[in-house]
Amino acid sequence: MLLRGNLFIRTFITFWLMTLAILGSWLLVANYFESQPPGMVPNAQGPAGPPHRFMLRTLYDLENLDDAALARTVADIGRQHDIHIYLVSRDGTDLLGRKVPAAVSRIAQQLRERRRIAFIRSPRQQLTAHRISRPDAAEVSAVFVFPSNRGFILKTLGGNPRLRLTLAVLVSGVVCFGLSRLITNRLKALQLASRRLANGDLDTRLQVRERGGDETDELARDFNTMAAQLQERMQAQKRLLGDVSHELRSPLTRLRIAVALAQEKPGQGPEHLQRIEQEAERLEELIGQLLSSHEQDIRLDTHIDLVTLLEQLCGDANFEGQGAGKQFRFSTDVQQALVDSSADLLRKSFENILRNALQHTPENSQVAVSLTATVGGYQVTIEDQGPGVPESDLDRIFTEFYRVDNARTRESGGYGLGLAIARRAIRQHGGEVTASNTDAGLCVTVRLPAHRG
Repeated sequence: MLLRGNLFIRTFITFWLMTLAILGSWLLVANYFESQPPGMVPNAQGPAGPPHRFMLRTLYDLENLDDAALARTVADIGRQHDIHIYLVSRDGTDLLGRKVPAAVSRIAQQLRERRRIAFIRSPRQQLTAHRISRPDAAEVSAVFVFPSNRGFILKTLGGNPRLRLTLAVLVSGVVCFGLSRLITNRLKALQLASRRLANGDLDTRLQVRERGGDETDELARDFNTMAAQLQERMQAQKRLLGDVSHELRSPLTRLRIAVALAQEKPGQGPEHLQRIEQEAERLEELIGQLLSSHEQDIRLDTHIDLVTLLEQLCGDANFEGQGAGKQFRFSTDVQQALVDSSADLLRKSFENILRNALQHTPENSQVAVSLTATVGGYQVTIEDQGPGVPESDLDRIFTEFYRVDNARTRESGGYGLGLAIARRAIRQHGGEVTASNTDAGLCVTVRLPAHRG
C-alpha cells in the first residue's frame, strides 16, 4: 500500500509521529527547565520537597571541586544565570575571598542556628542557603542570591511541573484538533453535499481531482458518479413521463373524435367503430410494450439455441422484406449455441432488433446477421445498410421513445420501445447489447453467456 494513497496508513503515521513529537518535546523541555535554575525560590513555610535538579548538581560541584574549578563554576553561573553564590564559612568569610553582603551573612547565620536550608525573600532579591561540607573546610553555607526580576514564563514554568504538563496537554489538544479537522473536512463536505442532493439539488458535486488521492478522494469521485447517474435517471424518468403522455394523448384524441363522429353520424357507425377498435389496439400494444420494457425480475428456467432462433427470425424477416427487396443473410461457424432463457423473451428481443434493421435498411439491400463463439458465451451482430445514428446518440437508441427524427409518427417510426425492450431483456439474461456505426450502416452487437447446464 502506498503511503500517499491510503488514508489509514497516513492517519496512523501522522498520529504516531505526532505522539513521538509530543513526547520528545516534553522530554526536551523538561530537561531544559531542569537544567535551568529554579524559577522561584520555595517558601520556608511551604511543604518540603526534593531540591531542584540545578541546585543538586550545583551543590555537588560546590562540595567536590577544587578551588580553581570552584571559582570558575561560581563565575560561570553568575555570568550565565545572574545568580551569585557565596560560600560562607563559620567565621563569616567567603571561601573565594569576596566581600559578604549583609543579607548573605544574615541567612548564613540563620542556617547555622536552625536547619540545613534557609530562605529569605525581598522585593529586590531572593536568597536560599544550603549547608554543605568541603574537604578543606568545616561546615560551609552555600548562599544562592537569585534576582527578583527573572522572566515570568521561566519563573512560572520552571517552578511548576504541573503547569508545564497542563500546557503540553493544551498544545497537543490544539494540534490534534487541527489534524482531525483536516481529515474530516472532506467527510463534512460529503455530508453537506449528500443533504443537498437529498433535497433535490441534483447538480451537487464535490471538488476532487480526477485520479489519485486517498480514500476520501475515491469516495468523493464515487459520490459525483452517483449524483451524475441519479441526475441522468431522474431526467430520463421525466422524459419518459413526457413521452408516455405524448404517445397516449394521440390515440386517445383520435378515440374521442371517433366517438363524437359516431354520435353525430349514426349511419357511419361501423366505420367509426372500426376506427375506435384500431386505436384501442394501438393503446393496448403501447401499454404492453411499456410493461415489457420495465419488467424487473425474470427466471431463466429454460434454454434456447441461438442458431435455430436466428435462422427462423431471419426467415421471417426475409418474408416481410421481400416486397422491398430487403434480404437477411445469416452466417455462423458453430453448430449449436445454447443460452439460458426465460420463455420467449430472447425471441422478442432479437425480433425487435431485426425489425429495427428491416425498417431502416434501404430497399434492395442486405442485412448481415452473424453468430460467433466467444470465451464463455456467444456474440451476435446485426449490420444493416441504413443511414446509421449520430455518434452522440449511439447509446440513447436503447432508451424508451428514442427516435433519431423526433418528428416521426407511429406509422413511420414506431413507438421507440423495441430496442429498449431488447436491451433490458438481454441484460436480464446476463448479456449486453451495444451499437456502432460502420461504413455500411448501423451494427448492433449482442453478447450472451453460454448455457450453464
